[in-house]
Amino acid sequence: MLKKMGEAVARVARKVNETVENDLDTLDLAECKLVSFPVGIYKVLRNVAGHIRFIILANNELQSLTSKFMTTFSHLRELHLQGNALHRLPDEVSTLQYLKVIDLSRNQFQDFPEKLTALQALETINLEENAIADVPVEKLAAMPSLKSVNLRLNPLNAEVRVIAKPLIKFDLLMSPEEGQSN
Repeated sequence: MLKKMGEAVARVARKVNETVENDLDTLDLAECKLVSFPVGIYKVLRNVAGHIRFIILANNELQSLTSKFMTTFSHLRELHLQGNALHRLPDEVSTLQYLKVIDLSRNQFQDFPEKLTALQALETINLEENAIADVPVEKLAAMPSLKSVNLRLNPLNAEVRVIAKPLIKFDLLMSPEEGQSN
């Protein structure tokens, strides 16, 4: 167990160091068995956090992200969090004013993360394979840059399906209703 944990920690450290040493705009910590975002990384990335545009934390075991994560990486363009155990985002996600893409597929959201509707630059929201029934359609419809929202494989209520069609000018991807032929 400890050996595996040590390997995971070493892998995270190696990837963080690559980002810092090469002044990369991407921090890729996918598949690092992270249960939370390591606090030590903030210190290491202190001088380059403003350069980081893409963070990939896919396929970890994250249960939450902190407000500090959102405010530290405030210049993000893309945030990939698919395949974790997240069920909510901190309120400070609304500080990610440059964010264009957020992938929250294969998580444990039961409520649509409404703070995302405050992000003016956001173009793509992926919430495929969560447990969301209700969606703030009016707020999504008012988002200026939004191009695509993926809600496939969510137990959406019928009302969402009905009101979404006339209101929404972007691609709204939903699973076909049970028993309905295309």
